[in-house]
Amino acid sequence: MLRCMHLARRANSGSLSAVALTESAQYRSYSSLSNNRASYRSGNAYKQLCVGSTSHNNNDFRLKRAFSDDVSSEDSPMNQPREAMHYDVVIVGGGPAGLSAAIRLKQLSSEKDIDLSVCVLEKGSEVGSHILSGNVFDTKALEELLSYNEDGGDQWTEALLESQDSHATPVSEDSFLVLTESGGSYQIPNMLLPSQLHNDGNYIISLSKLARYLGEMAENLGVEIYPGFAADEVLYSDDQKSVRGVATKDMGIGKEGEAKDTFERGVELLGRQTLFAEGARGSCSESIISKYNLRQEGGASNQHFGLGIKEVWEVPEENFKPGFVQHTLGYPLQSSVTDKVYGGSFLYHQEPNLVLCGLVVGLDYENPYLNPYKEFQRWKTHPAIKSHLEGGTCIQYGARVLNEGGYHSLPKLTFPGGMLLGCSAGFLNAVKIKGSHCAIKSGTIAAESVYSSLTSGENAEEKTVASTGEIDTEEAPVEVTKYAESMEKSWVYDELKEVRNCHEAFSRWGVGGGLIYTGIAAHITKGKEPWTLPTPVGRNAGESKTDSKATKPAKDFQPIDYPVPDGILTFDLLTNLQRSGTYHDDDQPSHLRIKPDLAHIPESTSLQVYAAPESRFCPAGELIVFERFLSKGITRLTDIFARLGVYEYVDEKLVINAQNCIHCKCCSIKMPEEYIDWTVPEGAGGPQYQVM
Repeated sequence: MLRCMHLARRANSGSLSAVALTESAQYRSYSSLSNNRASYRSGNAYKQLCVGSTSHNNNDFRLKRAFSDDVSSEDSPMNQPREAMHYDVVIVGGGPAGLSAAIRLKQLSSEKDIDLSVCVLEKGSEVGSHILSGNVFDTKALEELLSYNEDGGDQWTEALLESQDSHATPVSEDSFLVLTESGGSYQIPNMLLPSQLHNDGNYIISLSKLARYLGEMAENLGVEIYPGFAADEVLYSDDQKSVRGVATKDMGIGKEGEAKDTFERGVELLGRQTLFAEGARGSCSESIISKYNLRQEGGASNQHFGLGIKEVWEVPEENFKPGFVQHTLGYPLQSSVTDKVYGGSFLYHQEPNLVLCGLVVGLDYENPYLNPYKEFQRWKTHPAIKSHLEGGTCIQYGARVLNEGGYHSLPKLTFPGGMLLGCSAGFLNAVKIKGSHCAIKSGTIAAESVYSSLTSGENAEEKTVASTGEIDTEEAPVEVTKYAESMEKSWVYDELKEVRNCHEAFSRWGVGGGLIYTGIAAHITKGKEPWTLPTPVGRNAGESKTDSKATKPAKDFQPIDYPVPDGILTFDLLTNLQRSGTYHDDDQPSHLRIKPDLAHIPESTSLQVYAAPESRFCPAGELIVFERFLSKGITRLTDIFARLGVYEYVDEKLVINAQNCIHCKCCSIKMPEEYIDWTVPEGAGGPQYQVM
């Protein structure tokens, strides 16, 4: 299929992906998308085109036959050779970092008159469909990127509205509250807040819409974007010392691992440089970090994560305040100044009538009974929140993990043949509650570093894939260390270094001590304190702390009694899951795999010691009251399982319902001993975010 797309693109001057994006406009509305699965499965124009295409172009010099290392039998279609497509730069991930890198590479190609071929691979069904963020947007990195365009990029807000029917709403009011359990609230004066929390000049946006806007811009510049294809495997050189590119996932494999009639072998995308911009906890990125020991090489501590859960509401005019921004601490996550649950909430009013609201919970919490999703639902009942949503309608739901380790957790950024961008590296400022601007900046710097490297030296233009159609086999993979050097000199590192100890202060001393330390760091030391708060060890001496190891045994806590959802302001999880538009083909192997060496954990530890925390922290799964189904006349066990969340225990046996996964990646982080290996499903599966 990818080969067909490539051929069609060349025949139609690069218009194919734009057609695919345009045809997906049926999903671009503010209404619920959950009932349109049939059209989702067959609606993309490129799928129909590829299925119907039988033509071949003998002059297409970029397609080369390449044999996979694992070929062992000529009989099995899954062991047949894969096609290979050559590029100067392969980018994995169509988010802000990856698209910014692609755009800047093509800007430089035009400026310097040496073209590089650039490909972006995106596992979502369309660009933006897997993108979720708050999002109060710091514009400085975007404005810098767009300033290189012919029009200067000054009118990006108008262009975003015209392209995506999405309003970038200027922040008009900034409020920070501490909520109490009794229903009260106290406002922290803005003058006492860290300057990084001030939102003057920022905009409230939909990041999924911004990604689509950047995707269209990249395509207009000549970038080849392939949505609906998941990077499943990192390809290495024969000596394993450098990255050659990635391979897409085989399509059409049944539940039992057999090749179906629809089977299609994956494609190898080979690049002189491969840029990994998958977002937080990207599967390819994590495998590279592990293989090349990039955390140790960079002197970094383990990354820590938060889980962000978000809803988008349409609200009546009387409740709408355009540009209003509100953040909170306190209820429901913290009830005293010593509480160590790291997290807080956001609530933003985006034109024309949307309220974006959500809760972020640090995954280093200790209590296995804590349910982030139900904490979020409970938060909405507080008077300071409820008043913004009354009379409104929830139109979309989603969740995604985000990096919280900051400066201390940044790995070595480069390796021979590639580099880490954006949240794949960890460029998120948890104190500022922003990461998109850092991601865009990292993409811009990566592009400039890569372009300089690939176009320098004698006869550089003659070596480009854009010129020759294939990678020169004599060219040794390069490690572009200039990228890391330039990032360290950028304002991204300045931002992160200034607040480098704040997250650990909250973890050590609770919300009260964390606020005091953050105030000192923001107003007095400005990040110049001559000390570092090291990440403490895990449960056992000598262990490095991870979010998984922070969980304590259930015997140390009492179960939490959460209120029953009312279906108006608060919702059960499966109702909200429909609003995410999540879909996976049922007849495929589970992409949520128990690591073989940890198979004993769900059998003898997770339920028995930690009371099955995976049934609570997963924002697409919950423990089900079977009487609820019986009352609705649902009695068949198979029907009940079809409605379950992702992780359930039945007769003390773990059941994984991977078809409900919304790709938040939380399970790969918070599982006891991290026993789940999160791999990619078939391309285009997962959530279908539109206004996130």
